[in-house]
Amino acid sequence: MTKLIVGLGNPGDKYFETKHNVGFMLVDKLCKDLNLKFTVDKIFQSEIASTFLNGEKIYFIKPTTFMNESGKAVHALLTYYGLEVEDLLVIYDDLDMEVGKIRLRAKGSAGGHNGIKSIIKHIGTQDFKRVKIGIGRPKEGMTVVHHVLGKFDRDDYITILNTLDKVDNAVNYYLQSGNFEQAMQKYNG
Repeated sequence: MTKLIVGLGNPGDKYFETKHNVGFMLVDKLCKDLNLKFTVDKIFQSEIASTFLNGEKIYFIKPTTFMNESGKAVHALLTYYGLEVEDLLVIYDDLDMEVGKIRLRAKGSAGGHNGIKSIIKHIGTQDFKRVKIGIGRPKEGMTVVHHVLGKFDRDDYITILNTLDKVDNAVNYYLQSGNFEQAMQKYNG
């Protein structure tokens, strides 16, 4: 068995630790905990790290396509590795959830998230596992684009760091147990 763990975000220093990049932040944390290093793969338009856990190959992916084209990289990797949609887990930001909330879902719509829209478009289904991390709504007078591409304020950053610990635990629980339903029951709420 093989799993593809994809964190969504935008590549480059300009976007480092912006709200839209919490997916990248989580995948970075998972890989740091496992002492894994990313390599850039231009063919798959991704940064890729991999390891074996419980005899299962795990690929950690950060698409370098920019958020709105994430589906290109995800589709190419699923196809190349001969994986099914059931083997995919996507981690991304959700501005409709308050900062620091997490929600694991076995499937669902894009909910207005362009990275998820791209994945659904390219793989042809919305039936894939995902972890949503709340980044909150923009403050009054702020555009959505400015909000998601902005950095966290100090308090929200501390909240997000604590949240990333919880999400790290949830993803590791899933990878160890192989049971996403149990992970949902344990970590949603």
